Amino acid sequence: MKHLNSSKDKKKFIRSILQGIIFVALIFLLINASFSFAQYEHYDSASLTDAADKGFIALSYFAVDRKGDKSMISVARLEEHFEALRKNGYVTLKQEDIENYYKNNQRIPEKAMFLMFEDGRRDTAMFTDSLLKKYNYVGTMLSYGKELTQKDPKFLNFKELRDLKESTFWELGTNGYRLAYINVLDRYGNYLGELDPEELSALKKYIDRDYNHYLMDFIRDEDKIPKESYDLMRKRIEQDYILIEETYQQKLNEMPKLYALMHSNTGQYGTDKNASLINEKMTKKYFTMNFNREGFALNDKSSDIYDLTRLQPQAYWYPNHLLMRIQGDTKEKMVFMDGDTDIKKDWDTLSGVAEFRKSALIITSEPEARGLIRLNKSKGYQDFNLHTTLTGNILGTQIIYLRANEELNEYIAVKIKNNYLYIEESGKELFALDLNELDGEEYQLIEENRLEALEQAYKIYNKNIRKYKNQTNMEPQEKPEDRELIVIENGTKDYIPEIQIDDPGKRKVDIYLQNNTLTVNIDNKEAVRNLPVFKTEAGYIYLESAWSEYGYSQRNLADDVYDGVFEDLVITETDDEKKILYINKLQGIELVKEMALQRWNKILDWFIENL
Repeated sequence: MKHLNSSKDKKKFIRSILQGIIFVALIFLLINASFSFAQYEHYDSASLTDAADKGFIALSYFAVDRKGDKSMISVARLEEHFEALRKNGYVTLKQEDIENYYKNNQRIPEKAMFLMFEDGRRDTAMFTDSLLKKYNYVGTMLSYGKELTQKDPKFLNFKELRDLKESTFWELGTNGYRLAYINVLDRYGNYLGELDPEELSALKKYIDRDYNHYLMDFIRDEDKIPKESYDLMRKRIEQDYILIEETYQQKLNEMPKLYALMHSNTGQYGTDKNASLINEKMTKKYFTMNFNREGFALNDKSSDIYDLTRLQPQAYWYPNHLLMRIQGDTKEKMVFMDGDTDIKKDWDTLSGVAEFRKSALIITSEPEARGLIRLNKSKGYQDFNLHTTLTGNILGTQIIYLRANEELNEYIAVKIKNNYLYIEESGKELFALDLNELDGEEYQLIEENRLEALEQAYKIYNKNIRKYKNQTNMEPQEKPEDRELIVIENGTKDYIPEIQIDDPGKRKVDIYLQNNTLTVNIDNKEAVRNLPVFKTEAGYIYLESAWSEYGYSQRNLADDVYDGVFEDLVITETDDEKKILYINKLQGIELVKEMALQRWNKILDWFIENL
């Protein structure tokens, strides 16, 4: 037997063993998925009572991924959502239930839910299928007709869509023929014209909200004057519906009943009233139902079957966030997720709701309000050190109250709001700091950002000219040095990007409170040292999450609920960090298990990305 004499040989040997283990595990998962004989069991309509009709909620997920990212929900978080929905008694509707509800006055369950998954992504189907089977839910997979004619590994092909439907846990719908954007201008007014999703993605850091979807409007020039006549606009829109029917009939032998128009949400069927009338006519000609709006979950008998609404849960929503949004829409009392009861008993929930996990306290605010919890044994806390990591999104408010009285009108507060640190005492601001300054963030000048936007647009245009052999819908772009450059107003000022509503946050906070001074470190950097404070009496510790405002979102998302997340909370005596007053952090064998799981997931991620 050959000896492993070098560290390189040893690494290769270990890697081979790991590859073998992962390969066997993946084969097992594939076989398990392929030979599943589970069948969706629909609710028993005979068991429904004559209780007052409460309509149904509709949820539509953008995309599902194994580990998730800013826009794609992780399979673990999706399961948390499903678990919370099941706990509240929700059962799923099929498309025919919605049709019969509106057309034949059919009764539906009191807790009725319709599930959709948008864009026809392969990863969404892969990671959602087992959850639908586990929870006995049925979902509708939406797809684009154009993608059925192409070979893009991101999207399901027509054979895979057929297989999904035959599994009984899936139905099919469509987002239309294509996802495309028109009338696109960057934030400086540079006209980009018509873009496909890849082009928009490549340029989105320079684009705010000045664009539209393909079916929503006339195609316009840089001055927003139509470039096409009414007849050309009508034929262009009608042609997309004709292509939808031709493609689905050819590839799947049937036209979907369900349509989700991308993306109206305007109170009609398009941004322009003429485009709206054409979309309305074609939608009613080809489809049985249309989800025309986004932002609210509830549909009832007063809704129009061609103007239904859906709520798009976001990747960063904890389960209570979803339940809070549903409660706000339906006015029905939700059963929220409490988490670990042993941790919960240490805290009083005073507003909003809280989920107590090992190493994380998740406080979900009321809509346009706050969530507040109090450490019930902390009344006598006077001098102490407090350590935690705040992982709620940047846009929002997370507050730690120190030495607070029961009425919460006397306190010292360490607050992080919209990427600013504030120190307050009983309503009076003592200190404020832009955390970008603490980070040493360097910004471009506005003019530099504008030139960079022009250069990127020129690069994308040239790339597409080569890729599509001189055929591209993007407006021709000139080299920045070849065009007359206009120095814009305030061009010497910094360009500071607006905070997006879904920008993730992570701030390590270390607080040292002793006698009449307060020191706060953020991310191991000194933010303020020995700040004089006047409230020296002992008091409670409170934690708060609060909705701040409707933030900027390129996707026009609106959300009035906020999750404040306080991870690895440790409170110790000032003179001895080993003397712990309170701790909610993984320790011992639990910490070892979590570290092993994280290492395994990293290995698995590497193989998924590189095999």
